[in-house]
Amino acid sequence: MPHTDTQDAYIRCAALQRRHDPTFHLATRARGRDVRPAVHALYGFLRGADELVDGPHRAPTSAGRRAALDAWQAALADGVAAGGSDHPLIAALVDAGRRHDLPLHELAMYMDSMRVDCDGRVRIGSRAELDTYMNGSAGAVGRVMAPLIGVPAARREDVARLGVAFQLTNFLRDVRQDFAMDRVYLPGLDERALAAGGPAPLPLEEVRRAAQLFRESARAVLGACTPRARPGIALATTIYRRVHLGRIERRALVTA
Repeated sequence: MPHTDTQDAYIRCAALQRRHDPTFHLATRARGRDVRPAVHALYGFLRGADELVDGPHRAPTSAGRRAALDAWQAALADGVAAGGSDHPLIAALVDAGRRHDLPLHELAMYMDSMRVDCDGRVRIGSRAELDTYMNGSAGAVGRVMAPLIGVPAARREDVARLGVAFQLTNFLRDVRQDFAMDRVYLPGLDERALAAGGPAPLPLEEVRRAAQLFRESARAVLGACTPRARPGIALATTIYRRVHLGRIERRALVTA
């Protein structure tokens, strides 16, 4: 198999991140030069999967979207086995995984969560189902990121929990936008209120859980990561906890 030049592959991943997520790209630039390309590479792979599910050129059927995700996951597995790939996004992540000993097998769970979204209509019916989804969509990514922020393997679950805190906050914040896409990630939401355009009561237990996850996991991650990674993590956590989740808490109390 011909292998793509890894330097060019990393450049393509960085460009993709800069175009689609300039805020995250700016935060990535604050990381050390030794790990910055790996963060770009991880973003590139995740963005590639997201495009297969929700992008403008996605397959027109749910079966087609699942098949595309299967092929994307297989391409990563093949690239890891071969030590390279002719697809630039895969090539970059394979190289990053080797250089930084990243647990890329965790991304199988990420792909499972992406498959949930392939049908378009999503209804998560229990906390256990929600936790399974978030473990893939956020927890698995946190475990892969842990080595890149200097967190040892023994503390990897703290990074996973912090990722879940961000994801759960997004679900609470974006209830109406997700409903417009026919997706309900939080069990027990009043869909009739959402459909009518009125304020839908948010589940207070999930609001409180997000706050607790931030309190516990942020402290643990900040204590375990490298000094260079600490300011960015602290800033992102503060914005989410005080701004986004603060607004959610106030809204939840009003609509309870």
